[in-house]
Amino acid sequence: MTWFIIAITVIVTLLAFNQKKYFDQLKFNAYLIHKHKQFYRFLSYGLIHADWGHLLINMFVLFSFGAIVEEGFVAYFGVKGYLYFLILYVGAIAFSTLYDYGVHKNNAYYNAVGASGAVAAVVISSIIIYPQGRIFLFFIPIGIPAPVFGILYLIYSAFMAKRGADNIGHSAHFFGSIYGLVVTILLEPKFVTTFLNYLFTP
Repeated sequence: MTWFIIAITVIVTLLAFNQKKYFDQLKFNAYLIHKHKQFYRFLSYGLIHADWGHLLINMFVLFSFGAIVEEGFVAYFGVKGYLYFLILYVGAIAFSTLYDYGVHKNNAYYNAVGASGAVAAVVISSIIIYPQGRIFLFFIPIGIPAPVFGILYLIYSAFMAKRGADNIGHSAHFFGSIYGLVVTILLEPKFVTTFLNYLFTP
């Protein structure tokens, strides 16, 4: 499922790179959703990206952490695990923009693209499923324990979303992460038990 999502996203993004009209029809725009009922934009924006860097980073992170979540879901739920992974990812695309929709529904100039919110959901889900993992960042040679990274990432996203000092959709990252956390726990509460046992077992 992870490879399928990556393939579809790459294909649609590459098509949109050369077709501005196509790109404009797919991007998230809260005003058009609100005024013209173009609800498909809650999902379609996650299939396109601003540039090559944006696309490659999101797909690399999805590839790196999606396998952990997908394998964890399949191990617990069997074949249904693939469906649950799809629900996690696609649901996060829509959920992660609800806050921005409420804030910008009367702003015709606010746009967003990219699967960052859904990717954040997958990353947080992977931390719950596999807390003993470590996150390696480009500028830090030592792996950060996954639970520590998860907490810091949520704090950072919330702070930057409130600050609003750049063009990155930090609120989508934050709410995508929350969605990933909640959905993973609801699907299988035992994930929480495993997570807590890892944290508090000497």
